Amino acid sequence: MRFYVKDSERKPDPEPVKTNATLAIYVGIGAWIIAFIVLLFFTEALAAAEKSWWLLTCGIGVVLGILALFKVRNH
Repeated sequence: MRFYVKDSERKPDPEPVKTNATLAIYVGIGAWIIAFIVLLFFTEALAAAEKSWWLLTCGIGVVLGILALFKVRNH
């Protein structure tokens, strides 16, 4: 197995795939919101199992998704 390929043997890089990053971010934000809402029904069980940080994780996921929207739109 070779880890280095000579420049003369290299194949050209493929073209970038066109994607809709905004849609992917909206879907991710929606998934975090749904997870947060579902976990709200289980707050007592989460507290008993010392897993209350799961709600915080969902909130941080939403915030990071919103920040990603600003990054993608300004890019």
